[in-house]
Amino acid sequence: MNLVQLIYASRPFGFDHSALDSILAQSRRCNTRDGLTGALICRGDIYLQLLEGEADAIDATYARILRDDRHLEINRLSYEVATKRLFPTWAMRSDPARSWMWSQEDVANGAATRASPDHVLGIFRRLAAEPAERPRLTIV
Repeated sequence: MNLVQLIYASRPFGFDHSALDSILAQSRRCNTRDGLTGALICRGDIYLQLLEGEADAIDATYARILRDDRHLEINRLSYEVATKRLFPTWAMRSDPARSWMWSQEDVANGAATRASPDHVLGIFRRLAAEPAERPRLTIV
């Protein structure tokens, strides 16, 4: 298996809880089907997502995201071969943006697009080490 991790940032279009719930439900359904795992960090001004799985499945999923009108200004931040998954039991973990991440002003000033791939991966490594705020969904 050729395991890769993709990280992208986007600006939500019409962010509210029903839009987020729709994204999460679709992500969990499709990711379970495609053998993908990952996490979505979300706030009204940013989606920051890590997807991990086989390269072909990651590429197809990212192509769907690029066509999804719930995302604006999509920027691929990292695409790397990985040796193991950070979120092996999560079809899609959902968490709010943390206080130790970028402020809204930082995001408005381009922090996500200026961050190095190591920096954004570090955000997800830190998130993976924290307890989940919501029940996890295990993929089989």
